Amino acid sequence: MTFNPNSQLDPGQVTDRRGMGGRGGIAIGGGGAIGLIVLLAYALLGGNPNDLGPLLEPGAVTGPGSSALATDCKTGQDANTRDDCRILGYVNSVQAYWTSEFTTSGETYKRVNTVLFTDATRSGCGTASATTGPFYCPTDRLVYLDLGFFDELRTRFGAQGGSLAEGYVIAHEYGHHVQDLLGNLGGGNGDTGAESQSVRTELQADCFAGVWASHAAGTGFLETPTAAQIADALDAAAAVGDDRIQKATSGQVDPDSWTHGSAAQRQTWFKTGYQTGDPTACDTFNGAI
Repeated sequence: MTFNPNSQLDPGQVTDRRGMGGRGGIAIGGGGAIGLIVLLAYALLGGNPNDLGPLLEPGAVTGPGSSALATDCKTGQDANTRDDCRILGYVNSVQAYWTSEFTTSGETYKRVNTVLFTDATRSGCGTASATTGPFYCPTDRLVYLDLGFFDELRTRFGAQGGSLAEGYVIAHEYGHHVQDLLGNLGGGNGDTGAESQSVRTELQADCFAGVWASHAAGTGFLETPTAAQIADALDAAAAVGDDRIQKATSGQVDPDSWTHGSAAQRQTWFKTGYQTGDPTACDTFNGAI
């Protein structure tokens, strides 16, 4: 997705902790490479690392945010040429949309930061690590992201990649923040299954991501997405479907253990949001999904 080169980025919406984490304090259970994949799949796109209990042990180092983004990421042109500036641009665009949407509805959207880190860092939900994938923590109301995740998305989960695939991930996590503000987050209580509250929560965040994509150009940060770019977002959504992950890791699909929804479900709800551009069309909690 292409950014408006003249748009002005707000680096205050991203906290940069890259290079301040530590690998040594992280202990991963679950049996080698497969364990890493299962762990990533659990927390992928919205899971809570705190629920992983002893799988994650403390020991990561954190520090104050870096000023690099403030000096290097100033305009949409920077977002078109640098990975970290692009993430900043997506955060700005997503939050600009939800600020406007909440205002139109007579409500107030509370902006929250994305924390960029390398390897590991502390969060209000426990230790954030590269293996847990991006997530929103409702305790401290922050989004956590190791940029290396996007390499994992391509190499381990087979996604095609592309700029809007990254935008989808960011918009999904902020979809959880919107749910938090609306009181729709946390109803799953760790339940699983194709029709579970956990799956419904994740699919609504996918739908919210699609709604943002529908309005992205209207935020002033981005140009209208092309059909190919929307296809990249849909491909990313499918790549992290529970059935796709289970098939890749165990060769079997068990819908009773799903927490995020199938590849088809995730694509369907992103498309619902994108085609309608209406957050009220994202009611995944009533009826079939």
